[in-house]
Amino acid sequence: MPKDNSTSLDNSEFTLTEVVFPYQVNHLGSLFGGHALQWMDQAAWICATRFSRKTVVTIASDRVEFKKPVREGTIVQLKSRVLKVGNTSVTVGVEMHAEHPLSGERFLATRGQFIMVAVDADGRPTAIRS
Repeated sequence: MPKDNSTSLDNSEFTLTEVVFPYQVNHLGSLFGGHALQWMDQAAWICATRFSRKTVVTIASDRVEFKKPVREGTIVQLKSRVLKVGNTSVTVGVEMHAEHPLSGERFLATRGQFIMVAVDADGRPTAIRS
């Protein structure tokens, strides 16, 4: 019998990798917070979608902490995982780790939580588990 992957823990984690380019940094040469938030939201969306196999939308972000600046040319890895599942919502934790491409030095740059809600074709909340 085929395995049902909906709301499976096999799909509760996702990793997204990006590179910080010149147009994404501020006058000090570090990543704009808005770009970091965009990547984090994308990683959370993919994680929640794969987990629920539903259309999801972001309704909130919580406790986003910018720990260290991320410089131009740095590789960033956004690790997302499902932390909590409600009736219509999924809370996804996202950590953004930075890596200097030449030295290999890695550090936690940013972390936060994103609350995603499953919606139906009319945009109304729908149950995560059918």
